[in-house]
Amino acid sequence: MKKRKNRGGLVYSTDNSFEWEEDQEAPELLPPNKQNLRIRLDRLKGNKRATVVYQFEGPDEALKDLGKSLKSKCGCGGSTKNGEIILQGDFREKVGTELERLGYRYKFVGG
Repeated sequence: MKKRKNRGGLVYSTDNSFEWEEDQEAPELLPPNKQNLRIRLDRLKGNKRATVVYQFEGPDEALKDLGKSLKSKCGCGGSTKNGEIILQGDFREKVGTELERLGYRYKFVGG
């Protein structure tokens, strides 16, 4: 699969000395005991509930792996995007125990 570069909409330049600036590197993965994750309950359109885990520090691949693990443990659907793991339903307690088992530090946020 070809990896596309984010060039901010710029397609062509007539400047002979122009060089593309490389994107910044992906953030490095902190060990689980150094992560401070937050868990909150959101209400989405149609009054549906979603459990959101955020403030993950690391590359997108590690976030997707953690999201897949949590979705499997809770037996629900969800997605990982913009540095957040969104699970369909109220699974705050299950997510908390699973994160604790994996060695992550976390806090419940909100009412």
